[in-house]
Formats: sequence, C-alpha cells, structure tokens
Amino acid sequence: MNAKLTTLCYIEKEESYLMLHRVKKVNDENHDKWIGVGGKFEYGESPEECLLREVKEETGLTLKKYQFRGLVTFVSNEWGTEYMHLFTATEYEGEMNECEEGELVWVPKKEIENLNLWEGDKVFFRLLDETREFFSLKLRYEGEELVETEVKIYD
Repeated sequence: MNAKLTTLCYIEKEESYLMLHRVKKVNDENHDKWIGVGGKFEYGESPEECLLREVKEETGLTLKKYQFRGLVTFVSNEWGTEYMHLFTATEYEGEMNECEEGELVWVPKKEIENLNLWEGDKVFFRLLDETREFFSLKLRYEGEELVETEVKIYD
C-alpha cells in the first residue's frame, strides 16, 4: 500500500492561526473539519517546495519565514497511511485569496480546541504550543476514533 506524503502549515498572526474549514470538496476525508493549509507532494518535491506551492495555491500568500516543526504519521483503517510534514509560519506576503477547498479564517489560538478538529490534531496543537523542538507523532485511527498516540520529542 502506498503512503501519502503531505505538508500542513499553521500560519501565525497576532496569537491566531489561519485555519481552513473544509466545506467545499466532494469525497473529502477532512469534510467539515478545521485544518491548516497544505496538501500532497508532487513528484520530486521536497517538503519545503510542497509547502510553499500548496500555501500559495490555497491562500495566495507567499511564506517568508517558516519552521519545520514535526512529522505526523497518520495510520487509518479507512484512509491508509499518511506522512504529514508539519510547519508553522510567522512571516508572509501577498493578499489572501478565496480557497477552493473551504473557508479561510483567522482563529485565536485559545479558541482552536472549540472547533471541529480531528482528535489527533489537538495533540499536535498542544505540542506546537509546549515545545520548540522537533517532534514525531504517530496517530492511529479506526474510522474517526483516535485509538493510539505515540510521541517522540527530539531536543
């Protein structure tokens, strides 16, 4: 079985993250969930190239300062395996455009957990908040239920 390689970025501004409410795509495993921006690698792309391309496509913004924060391994009995390269960004330029996949909204960090998130996303939000070190996180799902979590922090 082939694993998916993806990037995901949380762009920060004034104690808020730019969140994407996934409501526009058909057959979307993230339908009605709130996530960051990013997507699948194209052939030959590095994580950074994928990140910059996907952020530009989904938001219209060009990242100027970003950090690779962690590798998240999703294992699902329904969706297979995905290796997500997790970034945060603090500087960007350009004008935000409308996203074909959903609504882009600046959400205060303290309100993120009130959104309709995957349970595992709450784990990496805590890690993003608690540590500046690189981490590896494995999340195993059965359907939409998170059944296993493993964390390794590299300092």
